[in-house]
Amino acid sequence: MTIVGSPLESCLPYPDLSVIELFDRSVERWGDRIALVDGVSGAEYSYSTVGEVVSLVGRALQDDGIGPGDCVAIVAGNSPEWIVTFMAAQAAGAAVTTLNPLYTSREVRYQLEDSGASAVFAGSATAEAVLEAWEGNEHFYVTTDVWEMAERSAGNVAGVAVDPRTDVAALPYSSGTTGLPKGVMLSHHNLVANVHQLLAPGPVDDTSVMIDFLPFFHIYGMVGLMTIGFVAGAKQVVMPGFDRELFARLVTEQQATNLFVVPPVMLELAQGLEGDWSSVRHIQTAAAPVPAHVIETVEQVCGAEVYEGYGLTEASPATHSTRTGPIRRGTVGRLLPDTRQRVVDMETGADLGPAELGELLVSGPQVMLGYLGSPEATAAAIVEDESGRWLRTGDIVTVDDEGYVTLRDRAKEMIKYRGYAVAPAELESVLLEHRDIVDAAVVSQSVGGGDGEIPRAYVVLAEGAEMTDEQVKEHVRARVAPFKRIREVEFIDSVPKSPTGKTLRRELKDRAAVEARSDEEA
Repeated sequence: MTIVGSPLESCLPYPDLSVIELFDRSVERWGDRIALVDGVSGAEYSYSTVGEVVSLVGRALQDDGIGPGDCVAIVAGNSPEWIVTFMAAQAAGAAVTTLNPLYTSREVRYQLEDSGASAVFAGSATAEAVLEAWEGNEHFYVTTDVWEMAERSAGNVAGVAVDPRTDVAALPYSSGTTGLPKGVMLSHHNLVANVHQLLAPGPVDDTSVMIDFLPFFHIYGMVGLMTIGFVAGAKQVVMPGFDRELFARLVTEQQATNLFVVPPVMLELAQGLEGDWSSVRHIQTAAAPVPAHVIETVEQVCGAEVYEGYGLTEASPATHSTRTGPIRRGTVGRLLPDTRQRVVDMETGADLGPAELGELLVSGPQVMLGYLGSPEATAAAIVEDESGRWLRTGDIVTVDDEGYVTLRDRAKEMIKYRGYAVAPAELESVLLEHRDIVDAAVVSQSVGGGDGEIPRAYVVLAEGAEMTDEQVKEHVRARVAPFKRIREVEFIDSVPKSPTGKTLRRELKDRAAVEARSDEEA
């Protein structure tokens, strides 16, 4: 068995703390230093102020009956209030499930019901859709209510007992390998460990100024920015989302040192944004590969080192970084501390050696507890043997003899559209709700620009039925978030399938690639 460990020094033992205890330590340590800046209003909040409001809102939630065993949902864009809400729920002893504010009422309802949410916070822009999904249940709040909640609070939060290793701190949703999104149960220990793993190779510290536009509802923003920033003592400038002009202005005005981005923003940087980039020291990109020439251009334009990372929601999220040794472009780097990897044959599960193509498995303290209410899915994702507990990433890789990982394909079939993960199976189920569609398959189609990939649907109509491309698109558009929409439609006589009934997506992806080239030539 070929098992590779991290080249970095171990961080063991990890603090046996809950997320809120880790947060409280930072509040005590950094005190009056600026923790958060509202990128729109310019309002500044010290560590002490944020800590006080979190404690008061946590007590208000407790007084409303929210505590251990409950789950608090947040459906909102980035703001200082989002952070207060997340930490206040932790202070009350509840887990937090996070939702994309672009979700429709249908999508919100599914996650609220599946997670068993006891309370929900909505942004002012999402309140109407969330209320429709919440259907009059109590414990509905708007994120901006946190200031009023703090004022009416009876006092500081009452301490709650949390088992960091078994109690769930965060419940983000992931589609895993197939099907509808599943709740990923991340314990306090998972998150606390991954924060320390990420901080070990740097470069975030108490001199850092971060621009937080990556969504906090996603694990990258939740752990890789928000939580790491607090633990390191950094100043975080919060943006509601990416806006190129505001981003460039805030980098200049706030003298940002650390930028956390995704491939579409790397393209924006490579093409040039007006601003002063002289303060920027490091840029991290993740979520999808970035061509080497784009990275080189960004380093020249910004005068800062670019490093890449790899992970997945089920690993809290980070497992690899190019900061773990000399950078090798084209790879996602090597393992973070106390993380192990192995590569196995996709058919037999047999271990493979260096340079052999197979599925990447990872093991470490950041690996999830499992999927909520889905023991079968958990069993399919977690492999346990005499060597440990291994998470199947679903990614096809090669690993060289020094432990550098190169991504070759995504076995999960997920479509990466502008940094968002889109599950084909979910879109297929939506398509099949239409009475005139008898079969459908959705695959990724590579495109130029910052989109990366788009969802392309192959649709089989019922005999005698007629539909146009736009009618198919509109059917899906009304039922999913904007980033999940079908972008291309092709009508076919039948969906290619294996003898066991599995859709042969590779045939359709190859067909999509040929058709895309034909369109370009035309």
